Amino acid sequence: MASTTGKNRSILAGLVGDAPPTVSNPPTSGAAESKPAPAPAPEANAPAVPPRVNDRMLGLSRLTSGDYEEKTLKLVDPARCRMWSRHNRRYALLNPSNTAELLEGLRAQNRQEFPAVVRRVTDDPAFDYEVIAGARRHWAVTYLREVEHREIRYLVDERDLNDEQAFRLADIENRARRDLSDYERAVDYRDAVEAYYGGQPIRMAERLEMSRAYLSRLLDLAKLPPEIVAAFGDLLLLRENHSRELKPLLADPQAKTRMIAAAKKLAKDQEARQAAGEAVVEPRAIIALLKAAAHGGQAQKPPGEAARVVTNADKVALFTARAKPGRKLVLELSLDAKAPDADFLAAIQQELAMLRSGV
Repeated sequence: MASTTGKNRSILAGLVGDAPPTVSNPPTSGAAESKPAPAPAPEANAPAVPPRVNDRMLGLSRLTSGDYEEKTLKLVDPARCRMWSRHNRRYALLNPSNTAELLEGLRAQNRQEFPAVVRRVTDDPAFDYEVIAGARRHWAVTYLREVEHREIRYLVDERDLNDEQAFRLADIENRARRDLSDYERAVDYRDAVEAYYGGQPIRMAERLEMSRAYLSRLLDLAKLPPEIVAAFGDLLLLRENHSRELKPLLADPQAKTRMIAAAKKLAKDQEARQAAGEAVVEPRAIIALLKAAAHGGQAQKPPGEAARVVTNADKVALFTARAKPGRKLVLELSLDAKAPDADFLAAIQQELAMLRSGV
C-alpha cells in the first residue's frame, strides 16, 4: 500500500506538473506547413493568477521534482536534551565570556537562527534527545532561560544517525570553529579511530577527507601526557605544532620524567595565575621551559614580564606584550578577539604608560 506521503506527492505532482501539450490548427500540406499557428488570444474575462499563488505552485513543483528536501525543525526544552557521550566539546568550559557573541545574537532575535542536530533518545526517560552538534547553542539557550528567564526554546533538527555518521557530522560542524581547541579535536580523533575505523588512521583520513599527515599530527597531540597538557593552562593555547616540538624529547624516558616533573610545577603556577585573574603564560615560554627541563635544566617559574597576555575586563585576550632590551615593547595583537577597538586602544595606552614610567 502506498504511504500517505507518497500519495500526497503524487497529488502534488498532478497539481503542479506540466499539462500535456494540445495541438491547435494541425499542420496542413503545402506552404501552410511553414507558418506557425497563431497563439490563441487570452479570454477577456480570465482572472489573473496572483503572484503569490504562482510562487507557491513553483515551490510545490520543485518539492515534487526533488530539487528541495522538506525538513521539520522542532522547538524543544533544552532540559530534555543531553550531550552525546562522544561530543567533542567540553561543555563544562562554556561560560558567558566565551559564548558572548552567541548570547548577544539570541538576545537580539529572541530565537535561535541555526538548528542543532540531535537524535532521539530511548534509554533514559529524563531526556528526549541527545545533541550531536550544537552544544554552544544548547548552553546559551539554557543560560538565557535559567539565568535571564527569557522565553526561548532550543531549535533542533532531528536526524537518524549511527555513531560513525554522528561523529563525522559533528566534526564537519566544529572543524572550522576557533573556540574548539586542537587538543579537544585530537582526543576525539584518537577515540574515533579505534571506535569506528578499526584502529586504521588511513581509513579515517579518507572518510573525513583529511590529509593523512595532518591527522597523524593531531593523533600525536592526543598522546601528550596529561601533566604536559595541564602546563599550558588553557586548552585553546595548545596546538598540534607544540606536540611536534616535544615529541622527540618525550621519546627519551629520562627526559620525559624530568619534563613531567617540570610540567607539574608549571601547572600549579598557571592555576595560581588564573585564580588571581592573571593571564596564563604563553605557549612559547612553556615549551622553552619544558625543553630546558628535558635537557637537565631546572624548571623555573616563568617570568611574568618576559611575555604577558593582556586581557580586557571580560578576560578576552587582546594582545601579547613582550619586553625587549632598550626599553622596547613588542605587541602581538589578537585580531580575532571578540572585543571592541576601544578595549585595544585603552590597553595599549596603559602598556605605553607603564613602559615610559619604567614600571
